[in-house]
Amino acid sequence: MRTKTTVRTGQILAVSVLSLALAGMAAPAMAADDPPSDGIDISVNIAPIRVPGEVSMTVADNNGVTLTENGSDAAARQFTGTLPTVTVTDTRLPDEIPAGDFWAVVGQSSQFTATGDPSKTIGPEYLGWAPRLLSGSSTGAVAAGEPVSSVISDGTGAPAVGLQGQELLISTANSADEIGTHQVNADLALRTPVDVAAGEYHSTLTLSLFNQS
Repeated sequence: MRTKTTVRTGQILAVSVLSLALAGMAAPAMAADDPPSDGIDISVNIAPIRVPGEVSMTVADNNGVTLTENGSDAAARQFTGTLPTVTVTDTRLPDEIPAGDFWAVVGQSSQFTATGDPSKTIGPEYLGWAPRLLSGSSTGAVAAGEPVSSVISDGTGAPAVGLQGQELLISTANSADEIGTHQVNADLALRTPVDVAAGEYHSTLTLSLFNQS
């Protein structure tokens, strides 16, 4: 059973007037020699969000390479040039690198095709390279790949297979041994048969970075 409560109007007005009076009262002034209030300083140091590192590759001045005739002999016509500098950067911290992690950059050439006459081609097996490490390696964990000759051997003893398959440009045996930046380029040599058809030929050398644990 509900109990009905009756509030008189005079009581409500009295409470309202009291509230207004309290709101309008000014706080007493603090004397100059009064001690400061006992406030509590609260501080927090928020560190930046940690972005995981990564292994990446860049190619400097990627405007292509023009090979020029140099070192032709009775066995082959030879055209040489230099691969632009390739940089591999590992920004990971030691605790981000799994045990046994390694990375490698490999290269593979497409077929050379004559401009305006796709029937004239030179196979990728005629293009070789000799990688060269440009940055130091304090532990020897980072190294350039071995030279690869055209199928028309250059006489150095390098495997005469050309860049028709993926060949190693630079790699590390253990990523954790040397974290940072590493640079490499390569001497390129296209050795063709002496009776190669004249023309302007183009090919694409594809570089791929692999990172595995």
